[in-house]
Amino acid sequence: MLLIIGTIRLPAENLGAARPVMQRMVECSRAEDGCVEYSYAADMLDAGLIHVKEIWRDQMALNRHFASDHIADWRAAWPGLGIRDRDLRAYDVGEPRTV
Repeated sequence: MLLIIGTIRLPAENLGAARPVMQRMVECSRAEDGCVEYSYAADMLDAGLIHVKEIWRDQMALNRHFASDHIADWRAAWPGLGIRDRDLRAYDVGEPRTV
């Protein structure tokens, strides 16, 4: 499995406009074959900082995600929303366990 974790940043005043675009991205991504988990979360202390967490079954599923229409639409929306400072990292992980 692949765990992708990181952040993106946008001006806090653009959060309202970004929510429906982000919601579509999350819903479409979650519906993809090979998506185990996909979420965005606003930071509680840093307005405009969005935490990203994705879990994909394998690299092939992630590659299909990168080629999807909804990710192209999402990326096309970035300039208008002021999205910047994208910092995402991918990690190969094993099966989850309770801690």
